[in-house]
Amino acid sequence: MNKKIVWPLTLLLLLAGTFTQAQQAKKVPRIGYLTGSATNPRIDAFRQGLRELGCVEGKNIVIEWRFAEGKRDRERALAAELVRLKVDVIVTSGSVTTRRAKETTSTIPIVMTQDPDPVGNGFVASLARPGGNITGLSNLNRELSGKRLDLLKEVVPRLSRLAVLGTSTFPGNALNLKETELASGTLAMKLQYLDVLSPTDVETAFRGASKGRAEAVLALGGPVLNNQRTRIVELAAKNRLPAMYSIREFVEDGGLMSYGVNQADLDRRAAIYVDKILKGAKPADLPVEQPTKFEFIINLKAAKEIGLTIPPNVVARADRVIR
Repeated sequence: MNKKIVWPLTLLLLLAGTFTQAQQAKKVPRIGYLTGSATNPRIDAFRQGLRELGCVEGKNIVIEWRFAEGKRDRERALAAELVRLKVDVIVTSGSVTTRRAKETTSTIPIVMTQDPDPVGNGFVASLARPGGNITGLSNLNRELSGKRLDLLKEVVPRLSRLAVLGTSTFPGNALNLKETELASGTLAMKLQYLDVLSPTDVETAFRGASKGRAEAVLALGGPVLNNQRTRIVELAAKNRLPAMYSIREFVEDGGLMSYGVNQADLDRRAAIYVDKILKGAKPADLPVEQPTKFEFIINLKAAKEIGLTIPPNVVARADRVIR
């Protein structure tokens, strides 16, 4: 004869609670973030963007941070690791990490925090209709090159010879150089392009700039230049060359001026893409956005070091002045 088992109410409530907690634990979204360095200052902006949307790390989302620490050969392995973890979305910090993620998965959504040329790099079919598993933000703005040269010309009115530092293997370098060449045409500037493929090329580039009688320097950007910014800033000062950079970190490390996209704003906005994807949106249907915020920073201490006086009207237009 079967006996009916009567469970105590407290035990039933405990079991129900445990089951509910298990279900909720399974539903916590997992975000993979792939970047070259743990010291990337834009990480905080991404976290802030998530918090503004109610996504708090350790509370209702999990973020799997993966840092290559400057070792490019590690990025593919780290991307594969995120795929094995079956994260819901992968966030990438730049062109190289985006390519590594793309090579590793065609199904997990990928959100770019920035890319100089998403279409040219083959990440999306078009900015309006990405068409695949990648979307996010581009830092491409064709007006930047002209603006940087205009500012240099205002600071150095007689500027006619400009040394341009770039990395030909960096995605977007060719496009940036082309735009710079077009902008220089209207300002009667002669450009001297100096390719910096590795750290050992930095000093060679400045020797070339000196030999070419450069009167100022423009750094196009990219991982190699950014990672060597301290040395570049030192050599620009040593050679008494006014220099314009694309990101604020150069100026914070002692460089003269920077004008470019507000990188923190891009990372903050990347969180919006992540939130939409976690709520069911498909990357193919989310248009790639272009930058909307820019910043101009001047270091007056750096100007004094090379004996340069920056006109007051230029200083007044700066978003930040380091004195």
